[in-house]
Amino acid sequence: MRRVIGIDIHRTFGEVVIWENGLTRHEGRVEMTRTALEGLGRQLKKTDEVVIEATGNCMAVSRVLSPHVKRVVIANPLQVKAIAHAHVKTDKVDAATLASLHAAGYLPEIWTPDAATERMRRLVARRYQVVRHRTRIKNEVHAILHAHLIPKCPHADLFNKRGRDWLSRQPVPEDERAAIARHVRELDRLGEDLAVLDRDIAKDAIDDEAIQRLLTITGVNLTVAAGLMAAIGSIDRFNSPQKLVSYFGLNPRVRQSGLGPAHHGRISKAGRSHARAMLVEAAWAAAKAPGPLRAFFIRIRARRGHQIAAVAVARKLASLCWHMLTKGEDYHWARPSLVAHKRRAMELVAGQPQKKGSKRGASYAYNVKELRQQEARIAEHAEKSYEQFVAAWRPHAPGKGSGCAIASNRQGLNGLPGDASCRHATLRHEVERTGEK
Repeated sequence: MRRVIGIDIHRTFGEVVIWENGLTRHEGRVEMTRTALEGLGRQLKKTDEVVIEATGNCMAVSRVLSPHVKRVVIANPLQVKAIAHAHVKTDKVDAATLASLHAAGYLPEIWTPDAATERMRRLVARRYQVVRHRTRIKNEVHAILHAHLIPKCPHADLFNKRGRDWLSRQPVPEDERAAIARHVRELDRLGEDLAVLDRDIAKDAIDDEAIQRLLTITGVNLTVAAGLMAAIGSIDRFNSPQKLVSYFGLNPRVRQSGLGPAHHGRISKAGRSHARAMLVEAAWAAAKAPGPLRAFFIRIRARRGHQIAAVAVARKLASLCWHMLTKGEDYHWARPSLVAHKRRAMELVAGQPQKKGSKRGASYAYNVKELRQQEARIAEHAEKSYEQFVAAWRPHAPGKGSGCAIASNRQGLNGLPGDASCRHATLRHEVERTGEK
């Protein structure tokens, strides 16, 4: 006999409802403590299925109840709300809704990460919070200077040694000077916390093949690679690059009704905001380095502006990550010495000893100017090849059909025969589909 237990969990308690034979009954409340949850688990059967919503403590509840039941299902609360809209909303009704939807097969379930992925997610989230806190403190210091008409710092960084020396000489009131001193001390403390988090992330990333693979992409550093893999978890749960793009919220909104045309708007921003922000950060870095990604950025920027171009590159990076992780291949236009430099920097952050003298590894090639310039020339050649490839592209009018049918009856694009032109149009369609036109 199948039973589904729905639990509407809160910070201190959870409301329990049991679905059985199409009927639901209320079983009371359970405290959100390990002892109380273990007691509830011992009362359940090995064939029961427990359903809870994704909340801050849902993973801890799942770990406690999983040994006692068949499985614990974690539901997406936003999708549950969209499916089961009720005029009467109580904890009992919510728990009964969870159980009933799962019993009927309509529950929007989320993916549950393994222990290693969950740990990486926590580390990345804490690092993100520390970085945001540091940014707020720096903005407060800049606001104090602005309020007292202090000109812009002549040094590159206000908070390095030279910048702080300049800051200490500025004419501000004593209370403001004390506030700046407190902010500077807080920055130093947060810097120490950030170094510890970076070390922990690097230690976990050294043996991660997926993170090592993502480091081969131009513009992707350890922080971005670790953040992306923490968000992705297993690439097998995305059966296409479009699914991964949608997961990051980089897919455009679409509105279409009846026979009218589809209207595409801004990106949905419905996915993981932290991973999306890191992809955009990597896109800006890739746009400054020679290679096909910079050529793509320049082409989109000429038509849509630099902000939309950066988002388009971030979308292309997401598609690129899917192909690399699915096929088990490194980035084709990777720069070997730069990749070795990234990996060696990750090892040093993780606390591995330095190599000097005859123990120098592959990363030392990055210090040789001739080798760096040679790799840069190869990347510039790839960038020019991309520019030549897309030079003849022209936007198609909607409803005209593909160019393959026309190419079969006449001379193709750029003087190619009909069949070659068809292949060229197909390749063009595939490239445009994975990025922006």
